[in-house]
Amino acid sequence: MKDKKKNKKIRHLIAFCSLSSFIFIVATYAWFIGMRQVNVSSFEIEIASTDSLLLSLDGSKWDTTVTINKENFKTVSYAGNVNNWAGIGTGTENTGLKPISSIGEMDSTSSTMKMFEKGSLTATPGGYRLLASRIHNYETNTQRANSINAQGFNTENGGYIAFDLFVRNFSGQAYYTENNELNEEAIYLTTDSAVVVKTTGASTGVAGTGIENSVRVGFAQIGRVNGKTTDVATITGIKCVPGTGSPVTGICRTAQIWEPNDTAHVDAAISYYDTSCRLRPTNDGEGVSDITLASAYTADSNCGEVEDGTANSTYAIRRVVNVADKVDVYDGAQYNGYTKTIKTADGDEPLFEYNYFTDTEKKLVGMQRPTFMTLAPNSITKIRVYVWIEGQDIDNYDFASIGKQINVAFGFTKERFTEGEAQGQDGPNMPTGDTTKPIITGVSNPASPVSASSFDPMNGVHAYDIRSEASEEACTTAGGTWTTVDGTTACYDDLTTKIQVTNPITSESAAGTYVVRYLVSDWQGNYAEAAMNVTVQ
Repeated sequence: MKDKKKNKKIRHLIAFCSLSSFIFIVATYAWFIGMRQVNVSSFEIEIASTDSLLLSLDGSKWDTTVTINKENFKTVSYAGNVNNWAGIGTGTENTGLKPISSIGEMDSTSSTMKMFEKGSLTATPGGYRLLASRIHNYETNTQRANSINAQGFNTENGGYIAFDLFVRNFSGQAYYTENNELNEEAIYLTTDSAVVVKTTGASTGVAGTGIENSVRVGFAQIGRVNGKTTDVATITGIKCVPGTGSPVTGICRTAQIWEPNDTAHVDAAISYYDTSCRLRPTNDGEGVSDITLASAYTADSNCGEVEDGTANSTYAIRRVVNVADKVDVYDGAQYNGYTKTIKTADGDEPLFEYNYFTDTEKKLVGMQRPTFMTLAPNSITKIRVYVWIEGQDIDNYDFASIGKQINVAFGFTKERFTEGEAQGQDGPNMPTGDTTKPIITGVSNPASPVSASSFDPMNGVHAYDIRSEASEEACTTAGGTWTTVDGTTACYDDLTTKIQVTNPITSESAAGTYVVRYLVSDWQGNYAEAAMNVTVQ
């Protein structure tokens, strides 16, 4: 019998992403000090889906699981992609993760996220003076050589992870061409999403250094097309601003950024902050606004308190930081008390108190559980995923590097409530207590192209629901079928005739790749789905 608790968990999982190898952090390139660099070695992102989403890295091959890693990040994606694995394979000096800052704003012209890196860091009497430049993932060919590839996409540039993920959402029949979140359905971050230092296995990191507390993961929706679209070039060519006559709905809204471990602060990071931060008065007076003068700070005065278990703000960078801005890395009401460099509602200041989606919000339950992002029904959405270390995070200090290996896992679900919340903590109130999903067999991508006129979507496809009878005799008496399904011999109900097939292939279908979907439910309302890619010749 299958583990019902496991099936109950999987039943509501929409997409699960796991950096299932690891981010190997060999040294540090702390934003505050700027001595060294964080390097990235082999790790991979595994993404799985169930229940109404299919995933793709190339806009052609759709499946419930996809994997991208350092070795395959170019080959598993579409031709002309600009995926960036922290500069690996580029032969540039930018290889490896380095602290970056962003508030998720998008550049609609280049379809990239605005990101900023340290230009200079000089010690001051109460912290460090910061200069920051924008990462060159946005400029045109006339501004920067080789910044745009042959397909017209702006290239990403070292120091962070960036890759395209295509999500096909099968909910609904209508497709809304306008970019309006009110037409979209809510997606939630699963409660088991986490970023931790790996402490088990043959190669482990060192817990307690806090490097995992400054990781950020951004999800930037570039645009979408009708979910029935099969032209790969149209799907992969999605941009924020579609061209004339394009079927693309440009999105380009501010990226959703997840901050894991928002309340966690290790002792070393707190000690470093307490030692180096001094109050920067906001009262008027000569020299007060000049970060280079000792008189701009209050000697022997402690900044705002940072303690483990309490979340602190991140005053992230929102534009280029110049000498005239006189920015201190500790600027902000929660730290040195100085707010003149923090953007107000109508200001143009370089820092901004960013409201991330945090682990604290992830753990909220019931009606308090917040939406993570929204996806339109009957759509294919291009999402650009970014992973970086936030330089303005208070946990990003010089010696966090010895943590070495970070494991990141995240998932999405459409269920606002768990079964425990919706039906009581003792489990679902079903007459039989059956929460096991049916099994669909025989669904696999054809090895070679098929003829549209002769394609049979049900050829070799079956569906079964496991029963409780433990012997063949008892199974037969109860009206079940004693057979072997996926290597398990047991008593099953044959649900093949209940399978609902969505088959877009007709005898007149043009050559191309199509997605055929299969959906089946058992007599208790548990359902399963499967899909396969069929190439028509």
